[in-house]
Amino acid sequence: MRFLFVGDSMTVGRAGDFTWRHRMWQHLEATVGEGGYAIVGPRTGLYDAESDAPVSTAYADPSFPAAARRHLAGWGEGWLHMAPVIGEAVAASGADVLLVSLGLIDLGFYTDCEQTAANARAFIVAARTANPQVKLVLLPVIPNIRAESDAPFAASCARFNRLLAQAAADLSTPASPVLLAGHPSGYDIHTDTYDGTHPGPSGEHKLAAAFADALHRAWSLGGPYTPASEAEAVRGAAAVPTAGVVPVPEPAL
Repeated sequence: MRFLFVGDSMTVGRAGDFTWRHRMWQHLEATVGEGGYAIVGPRTGLYDAESDAPVSTAYADPSFPAAARRHLAGWGEGWLHMAPVIGEAVAASGADVLLVSLGLIDLGFYTDCEQTAANARAFIVAARTANPQVKLVLLPVIPNIRAESDAPFAASCARFNRLLAQAAADLSTPASPVLLAGHPSGYDIHTDTYDGTHPGPSGEHKLAAAFADALHRAWSLGGPYTPASEAEAVRGAAAVPTAGVVPVPEPAL
């Protein structure tokens, strides 16, 4: 089973992050086991603010294996950017399962909810063209701090999530199922992110759990999500800064 993680800044992470990808790797190691899966993708880096490029190798866990760092994610990239490249990525990597977290940056900067949903549909079609048996798990958009003071943006996020659910229902097939994951349980942008958008350690665990639990419930892949270290997860949640944070620059949401 070959997994490809696709996403925006919440998935690629910045220098010094663990990333939810790391948490998912730990989960796969614990529940599927070495040799039972592979993580694939054309990229491996974290976003580096100084160079404004995904060139950092400074993961919070230096023992995170190079092969498990692979992904298709980018700071400031959304469905708009990934739809044209996902076919090539799936074909080149042989990906069987796509775990996708996209949409917030699209809605905040590039496209309205209808256009964003159209790009999501194009993404699914392109992935399936490259691999007719590919499985997809899509995470709904998690409204960020902007949605608390911008009612139209909050409404756009809600409408897009409805359109994404409809796309999953319309395009899912027995050979190539499309699954909408649930909203990460207990996710709170005030305690699970470092800036109201990007996940801190506790948020990373909750994002990984949303994907892991969807895989297990729908397709019996892996098992229920349990953090590799419950104590580390608690410490991570307590360590997320709540004040004085200087967010990494990104297109304004």
